[in-house]
Amino acid sequence: MRVRLAVLCLAYVLSQFFRAFLAVLSEALGRDVGAAPEDLAFASGLWFTTFALMQLPVGWALDRIGPRRTTSVLLGLGGGGGAALFAAATQTWHIDLAMVLIGIGCSPVLMASYYIFARQFPPARFATLAALMLGVGSVGNLVASYPMALAADLLGWRASLLGLAVVTVAVAVGIAATVRDPELVTGEMKGSVLDLLRMPVIWTILPLMFITYAPSATIRGLWIGPYLTDIHGLDTGQVGQATLVMGIAMIAGTLAYGPLDRLCGSRKWVVFTGSALAAAALFWLAARVEGSVALAVCLCAAVGFFGAPYPMLIAHGRAFFPPHLAGRGVTLLNMFGIGGAGLLQFGSGRLHGAVAAQSGATVAYATLFAAFGAALVLALGVYLFSRDSLD
Repeated sequence: MRVRLAVLCLAYVLSQFFRAFLAVLSEALGRDVGAAPEDLAFASGLWFTTFALMQLPVGWALDRIGPRRTTSVLLGLGGGGGAALFAAATQTWHIDLAMVLIGIGCSPVLMASYYIFARQFPPARFATLAALMLGVGSVGNLVASYPMALAADLLGWRASLLGLAVVTVAVAVGIAATVRDPELVTGEMKGSVLDLLRMPVIWTILPLMFITYAPSATIRGLWIGPYLTDIHGLDTGQVGQATLVMGIAMIAGTLAYGPLDRLCGSRKWVVFTGSALAAAALFWLAARVEGSVALAVCLCAAVGFFGAPYPMLIAHGRAFFPPHLAGRGVTLLNMFGIGGAGLLQFGSGRLHGAVAAQSGATVAYATLFAAFGAALVLALGVYLFSRDSLD
């Protein structure tokens, strides 16, 4: 069990890396491929959107085929092939296609682990195990910050991505060799994702699931680099250090959320309080967008820390799913979470470009951060009506 979870965790390190590495390569990709920030926002949005759309077939495959074959095949072909294509990119559409392939490859990784947790561990431990997997796997977020910037400077971004393609294929082979599928649920097997969507209790959770991850993922994976470069004049290495700070905060937040449901006796109010603090940090960042660099980095880190209730929210919804729909249930929630991040990536690029053309970069970034905060507040308004779960 430890070996297979370690290999899945390594795969999730890669998944976290691939969703966040564009921020530190924005200058190099602009120089070598002609990719503007809006182009990278679109490419990043393609990763998240593809990842989200894959969740429904991934959920079916986890329930019917099992996590071993589902994860190893998609990660090896999609993740490895996409990274290799990215390394050879000469035009922006090459980056777009590469991010689509990588999104396909990464789509089953975390949910395969969550499926194993849901099927083979007591329900009360799900949130802690899910947070631990997410937190440890988020080392990839750190690797995508200063270490990636350093590798790009020393080896070049193309050689770095080619090396990652080799590593990705190797991890996929490791999954095929070590992971063992849980036994299939016997007895009554009827049901589909439509049955899950007919549950009223889920609809009070889905709006926050849709938005909770989006602000931190979008800022860390895309906008922190252009923001600190355009407004504060930081270079690639300094941006890498700032993203490293935010990445550490995101990991710390994820691990901090893990045991809080059992300590506080509630999942709902832990998620609500943390998300409200994340919204406050976003509004503060919007108001002080031209403040000191230290304040900007600290507020981005606060967004990353408090905006990390993702596994707790998954656990909140998973408690209402029947066992034979566990795979489709957690992937449905993940589809909303990653899909929201993807759509926000697309929308943020358009919003930034439109406001910057009219009012300049400062107002554009302030508008961007305020819009993230407002979306989070609206989702929290719906979440207030959700039913708590601790089973």
